[in-house]
Amino acid sequence: MPVGRITSIRTDRGFGFITDTPGQNGSDDIFFHRSEVAGVTFEELSEGQSVSFDAGRDPKDPSRFRASNVRPLDAAISSNPSTDDA
Repeated sequence: MPVGRITSIRTDRGFGFITDTPGQNGSDDIFFHRSEVAGVTFEELSEGQSVSFDAGRDPKDPSRFRASNVRPLDAAISSNPSTDDA
């Protein structure tokens, strides 16, 4: 799964751009839509934040990439319930 950094977010328009780690997808800026954010809400993302994502061709412009399954790398995952109930 590629890793990158959010370079800009347009909260008023519901999208942003990720700078891809060089050499992973051959593109510097990858578009993502708020509906493709996973694990947190779109509003919780911030510029400069590191994220992992899946990249595919943009259906509107196949010469560009579009990110899906955008997940912050620093998001705390609380999937282990506490076992100290005694």
